[in-house]
Amino acid sequence: MRVSGRSRGRLSVAGLLCFRPGLPARLCYRPRRHAGRKGERRSLSETDYVRLLDDAHQLLKAPPLIVVWDRLSTHTSKTMQALVAEQEWLTVILLPGYAPDLNPVEGLWAHIKRSPANLAARSLSELETLLRRRLKELQYRHGILGGFLAGTGLTLDRPD
Repeated sequence: MRVSGRSRGRLSVAGLLCFRPGLPARLCYRPRRHAGRKGERRSLSETDYVRLLDDAHQLLKAPPLIVVWDRLSTHTSKTMQALVAEQEWLTVILLPGYAPDLNPVEGLWAHIKRSPANLAARSLSELETLLRRRLKELQYRHGILGGFLAGTGLTLDRPD
């Protein structure tokens, strides 16, 4: 999303929608602000993603964590594969190439971007505040979070 004022930098955010049969859906996220300095990374790193996964693991108190990821280059890099291999409690499954309709987090981002409050951001700081507020509100709207999974047509049921 763009801001209307003159603002250098970029805001990245990674999110996880967490589902467990019989429990309400949960949302974990990690925003990161990039100042736009020369040579600075303009996106989240593999370490940022592993920290998010570790935070989700701690929050959910779930011994095994199965993550279904899209094929973002950071998710499939050799560095990420090595970091994931170090985590005994983590299993990663990749979605087929370009399958946003199977990714419930894509529904979350579409919902966030449609929010009228985001249209008022004049600076990167305001956008970050609006984004954090909207994500915080959604953390407690378990029905909406569950709807993002329902929108994919996928279920948590095991095949017979």
